[in-house]
Amino acid sequence: MGTLDGRVAIVTGAGRGIGREHALLFAREGAHVVVNDLGGANDGTGADVGPAQQVVDEIVAAGGKAVANTDNVATWDGAAALVGQAISEFGRLDVLVNNAGILRDAFIAGMDESQWDAVIAVHLKGHAATLHHAAAYWKDETKAGRAVNASVINTASASGTFMPNAGQANYGAAKAGIAALTLVAADELERYGVRVNAIAPIARTRLTLATPGMGALFAAEVPEGEFDAFAPSNISPLVAYLAGPDCKLTGKVYAVQGGGISELAGWHDVNSIESDSPWTVEDIAAKLG
Repeated sequence: MGTLDGRVAIVTGAGRGIGREHALLFAREGAHVVVNDLGGANDGTGADVGPAQQVVDEIVAAGGKAVANTDNVATWDGAAALVGQAISEFGRLDVLVNNAGILRDAFIAGMDESQWDAVIAVHLKGHAATLHHAAAYWKDETKAGRAVNASVINTASASGTFMPNAGQANYGAAKAGIAALTLVAADELERYGVRVNAIAPIARTRLTLATPGMGALFAAEVPEGEFDAFAPSNISPLVAYLAGPDCKLTGKVYAVQGGGISELAGWHDVNSIESDSPWTVEDIAAKLG
């Protein structure tokens, strides 16, 4: 018996890296998995059914159940088709793992509009689009009198939460937006039996290997037999737990890397000033300066 026996899960960006590890672990834990991956390059260009199908083949060869999907989650229609395939193929949807992402790093002064738009579309809109269609399905299920016990796990990042990274204004902004989206969705969807959480993972993937100033850290070789703190497989057990029917957590954002898991908190007061009369610029300068 697996912790996800019979649950139907979508994992986006599951052809490689962290998403691939999610899909493989979910299948080992008994889930039926829709493996979504457009199959593009790091920057989102191109498409290839190969990565998604290879993961499906691996799952099926091990006795699991999975189907490939190459819809573009950065479009409303693509996200709708993805959710629809899960329901038509396996009869329902229980888990949505939003993981798909791309990089188009650039410093703000040199960033062009396409670099901004592409990253926001894949990350932030890609989360919102799949979440919209999944939420609409779960809402309808609840209104029809069918009990829902569903889970959404979004993918934020250290870059958008606790470790801003120069050259990633587009990526960091999208990831910060995903963290906020998670909290709002958790509040909205609890009434329909849906929990929504997010992770901010740090692991070795083709995206982190391509991140300026960080690639060498992730590429460092780990001696055989030693714990690999940057292995993407370290991330997936937390996601599988959050996806389980017995988990009660919602509205949480967790940093996860290697053997460490930390709950993150959002913006909070660190310094306050007050006045008993209308502010003047000089008063503020004296108190904040």
